[in-house]
Amino acid sequence: MRLCADVGGSFIDLAAFDAEARIVWRRKVATPVADWAAFGAVFAEAVATVPCSAVSIATAGLVDPASGVVTSANVPCIDGRALARDLATALALPVRVVNDADAFVLAEATLGAGRGHDRVFGIILGTGVGGGLVERGRIVSGAGGIGGEWGHGQVIHASPRAPDAMPVFACGCGRQGCLDTIGSARGLERLHRFLHGVEADSIAITRGSEAGDVQAAATVAWFCDLLGGPIAMLLHAVSATIVPVGGGLANATALIAALDARVRANLLTPVTTPVVVPGQLGNEAGLIGAFVAGG
Repeated sequence: MRLCADVGGSFIDLAAFDAEARIVWRRKVATPVADWAAFGAVFAEAVATVPCSAVSIATAGLVDPASGVVTSANVPCIDGRALARDLATALALPVRVVNDADAFVLAEATLGAGRGHDRVFGIILGTGVGGGLVERGRIVSGAGGIGGEWGHGQVIHASPRAPDAMPVFACGCGRQGCLDTIGSARGLERLHRFLHGVEADSIAITRGSEAGDVQAAATVAWFCDLLGGPIAMLLHAVSATIVPVGGGLANATALIAALDARVRANLLTPVTTPVVVPGQLGNEAGLIGAFVAGG
């Protein structure tokens, strides 16, 4: 059996897969974010409970494909650590580590919304903006593990004549005007506040838009306008033909349908079927992606 884990800043979701890719054991535990010994103990206890021949992990943060070093703001005890090497030493088992967004896309490309497509560009619209590219069943990780990370790099600039007319927000990466600042659930909330001076969470905004609230509908429409062009450009650049969406906003089906319409309107080649679609594998996508990545 293979032990797989989806490591986030709050919880570690663990599951043991048998040879037929069926989950035969599963457990969720709080992530010991600042304690490496406790982090390792989570996995040691799991493999003692369910003997496994290998471990595969999907984790928040970048995973350098050359060095194996993880860059993680959410889980400081693994930040700067060659996680696969160090955990393999502790467990005396082979360990594979991949980025959680990459794992999501790999799962959707293999068993979910991207089945049958050679190139799948998946996006995460949750607390932040993430993504990954899978080509013919393989993750395109890129130098430093940043392949598919489309949320950073300034794309929104203030006008010199009316600097307050555009939503140029500070980004956690240290830049301003990144798509991450407007394309996430928090970004939707920022846009709503910027447009209307009203505080509302993303669930209230998307539900309000579906119910006909004029302000909420205007926010959702602008959100889709701001993201539709960049996603279309990415599809042109990488020749991907499907975009599964994960993260909290994937549950807002009307928003995803509107975003899909904006993206297809920006494509050079007309497409009559949906391109931007909700992921199909739900909260098991990270675990499935880790399993697939582990071979």
